[in-house]
Amino acid sequence: MLPFETPNLLLFALAFILGLTIDAFYDTPGLHATACVLLAFVRILFISITVQKEGFDNEPEPTLSLMGFRWFFTYAFVLTLFHHFFLFNLEVFRFSEIQYTLIRVVLSSIFTVFLMLISGLLFLKSRERK
Repeated sequence: MLPFETPNLLLFALAFILGLTIDAFYDTPGLHATACVLLAFVRILFISITVQKEGFDNEPEPTLSLMGFRWFFTYAFVLTLFHHFFLFNLEVFRFSEIQYTLIRVVLSSIFTVFLMLISGLLFLKSRERK
């Protein structure tokens, strides 16, 4: 949800700090930090591809109310899939359990995107009332 104009260096630093914070609570040294930095990289690529093509240059941040449902859903789903796939594969680190890992990735991504859409709709409704 950071604005599009956030400098890449700051984005990577914030992602790394957030990942390390999660790692500190889950006792998984570097696992979440790596997944969050990958997420920051994929975010930069996704925004550079879609924002230039669809002409959203004047929008300040990637929210449901500003960008529309289709773009936000695609944005949230692609980034969540990349993050979860990388995180769960690093966690298991075995190809013998790839089927179980893929099921976890898909189900967790669907649930996460659902929660993101619900929260986006809640904030969308509160902005329209004001």
